[in-house]
Amino acid sequence: MNAAPPEEIAFNIAAVERDTGLPKDTLRVWERRYGFPAPARDAHGERQYPPEQVEKLRLIRRLLDHGHRPAKICGASSEELMQLLAQHGRAAGVGEEGGCDSRLLECVCLHRSAELAAGLRQALLKQGLQRFVVETVAPLATAVGEAWLRGELEVSEEHLFSEQVQNLLRSAIGAQAGAGGRPRVLLTTLPDEVHVLGLLMAEAMLVPEGASCVSLGTRTPLADIRNAAAGGDFDIVGLSFSIAYPSRQAIDDLLELRASLPPRIALWAGGAAVRDRQRRLPGVRVVGDLDDTLAALREWRSARENAD
Repeated sequence: MNAAPPEEIAFNIAAVERDTGLPKDTLRVWERRYGFPAPARDAHGERQYPPEQVEKLRLIRRLLDHGHRPAKICGASSEELMQLLAQHGRAAGVGEEGGCDSRLLECVCLHRSAELAAGLRQALLKQGLQRFVVETVAPLATAVGEAWLRGELEVSEEHLFSEQVQNLLRSAIGAQAGAGGRPRVLLTTLPDEVHVLGLLMAEAMLVPEGASCVSLGTRTPLADIRNAAAGGDFDIVGLSFSIAYPSRQAIDDLLELRASLPPRIALWAGGAAVRDRQRRLPGVRVVGDLDDTLAALREWRSARENAD
């Protein structure tokens, strides 16, 4: 067992999770499966991650967002990862911030909290909730992530953006939510998934269409999801999986949940970890992107009308 040098600054696993957004269990799985990260251990046997490994995990996280798989990139050097990211940046026109509102990105970079909040509210009023999610939030989230990777943002500034967007979306969703609309949708993530923005964006697409959404937040055990869905008169359970979530585990978890849910309850899954996995998920509706959320809703309503 490697001992962490006492003079070296190191991060415990909770700090790495907060910094990178990669769940603790994912870090442990990668350690066993790919040999990276390779933390040292302190006197109590707790994992200690040196700064260079945390930096590499940041790079890996951004490449996961671009669709790369952990097995293909965990063994690469930081220089190789940076080259891959540079290729994505050129392809996406990152220099032009990928189509996001550069003024809002500047507010994030300069920690202008009040201006960011005002700019987001103005965009929401001009675009409406659904267009705001698709045209402002999604591209801005991508640009913020790229700026953070390039060292132009601190973790605190990325968190500022996340909190501002989440608070605004929750408020806007609450203002539009009706009572008793169908379908009733239960939204959550599994215990190893910490990202909540995908759930909020899905809810923001569904609520204006008259759906009634209830969110359990993140990290809900399978048994709790099943019990809440069956006992709460829900029509659909919707789960979100970021690319950091192991795809094989997502498939296994979804199949287990599908088998335990009553047949009348539909199961939807979205996010990069399950993209293009429809064949392996019988009985699960894989939602490709935000616009596909609305297509899935139309399909559900059409099937219900035909059944009636």
